[in-house]
Amino acid sequence: MEQTPLTGRWRLIILSPEEEDEIAANLAGPKWYQAVHEILAAEGPVKIIPPTDWRYQWVRNTLQRLESSIPALQQRESDNQWLEAGPNDTPLPPPPEYPLRPRPRASDTMRRFTETLCGRVRPSTSHTISGPPYSLLIVDRPDSSNAFSYGFGPDGGCGVVVYSGFLDDVLSKSFPSTDAASSQSEETSWWNHLFGGIFSISSPPSPHPIPTHEQTSELAILLAHELSHLILSHHLETLSSGTIIVPAMISMVADVVRTLLFPVTMIFGPFVNDAVAQLGKVGSGELSKVGEYCTSMSQEIEADVVSARLLAHSGFDARQAVSFWESRQNTPKSADCSSTIHSESLNLESGWTLARRIMGSSHPVNEVRVEKLKGELVRWELEKRVALHKLRSGGNEERGQHLRIL
Repeated sequence: MEQTPLTGRWRLIILSPEEEDEIAANLAGPKWYQAVHEILAAEGPVKIIPPTDWRYQWVRNTLQRLESSIPALQQRESDNQWLEAGPNDTPLPPPPEYPLRPRPRASDTMRRFTETLCGRVRPSTSHTISGPPYSLLIVDRPDSSNAFSYGFGPDGGCGVVVYSGFLDDVLSKSFPSTDAASSQSEETSWWNHLFGGIFSISSPPSPHPIPTHEQTSELAILLAHELSHLILSHHLETLSSGTIIVPAMISMVADVVRTLLFPVTMIFGPFVNDAVAQLGKVGSGELSKVGEYCTSMSQEIEADVVSARLLAHSGFDARQAVSFWESRQNTPKSADCSSTIHSESLNLESGWTLARRIMGSSHPVNEVRVEKLKGELVRWELEKRVALHKLRSGGNEERGQHLRIL
C-alpha cells in the first residue's frame, strides 16, 4: 500500500522491487521503442515521423518544456509567487500536500526499522523516479487523433507516443504563417541506424507552418496528461490490478460461490456445476472489465489533475485544459488518451456494457474528468484565498502587537 504522489490516493502495488527493476531494465534505452513497435505492429504497418521533421521537433521541445517543471512538483514549500498572481494572470497551484518523491520500498522500510532497533543506521534505497528525459515517438497516422503513454523506469524506459492525426487537428484550427526553412537535427544518423530496419520512416513535408502559442498550448495539454501517467507510475498499477489483484479476487469469489452451491450441484447432477462454471467465466470477464474500468477511470482523473500542475509550472494556462477536453468529447477519430494501449477497434459501448451500466451511462468518462478538473482549479483559488487571509491576519496581529508595545 502506498499513496500516489501529488494526489495522495491509496493504491496497492503487488510487485516486488526486483520485479519493478526488471521491468525498468527491459524498457531502458532503445528497448522502449522496440516494445512500442511490437504493440503498434499488431494494428498494421508502422510509419513514424523522424527527428528531422519539424513536427517531431515541435513536440519534443514542448515535452522538454514540461519536463523542466517536474522539479517544482518535488517541493513541499514554495515561494509566494502563486499568491501574487492577479485575477487576469495565469493561475499557479498551491504547494502539493504530497510532493513527488521516490516511491518507498516496503521491504526497505522493514529493514531500516529492524536496524534502528539494533542501534544501527541503514541508508534508504527508495525507488527512482521514472525519467526524465522521456522517450518520444510520433506515428504517421492521419486518421488517429490520439496519444498514449507507456512504460516505467529511468533512462528512457517510459515515454509518449503521439499520432500525427492529433497534430493535424491542432494545426488546422488556425492559419499560422509558414517558413520554408526546416531545421535539421543531429539525431538523424543514430535514429535511422537504430530504427531504420524496424520502422518505415516517412519523409517530412516542406515548407512547414509555424505553430502559434494557442496550438502549442493544446499540444502541451495532451503531453502533460500523458506525462502525468508516467510520473505517477500508472503502468505498474495497471500491471498489478490487471494481472494480479483483480484475477485473484475474482478467483476467490468464484470459489466461495461454488462452495455455497455445492449441495445444489450434488443433488441435480454435474450439468448444474458446468452451468455454474460457465456462468462464472462470463461473470469473471465482466467483473474484470469493471475492475479495469475503475482503475482506468481513477488514473485518467488523476492524470488530469497532475497535468494541470505541469502546465501551470511550465507557463501554460491550466484553465485551457477544461475547454480542450470538452472539445474532444465528441471527436469521432479521437480515442481515450491513457497509460495503456487502446486498439482503434475498441468499442466502449459494446465491450464495457456492464461497467457502463454500473457507472451510469448518463455521465460519460470525459464529462466526469472535466468536472474533476474544474474542481481542482476551483480548489487552487480557494486555497489561495485562505492563504492570503492568513497572511493578512498575521500582518494585522503583528502591527497590533507593535502598537501596544509603543
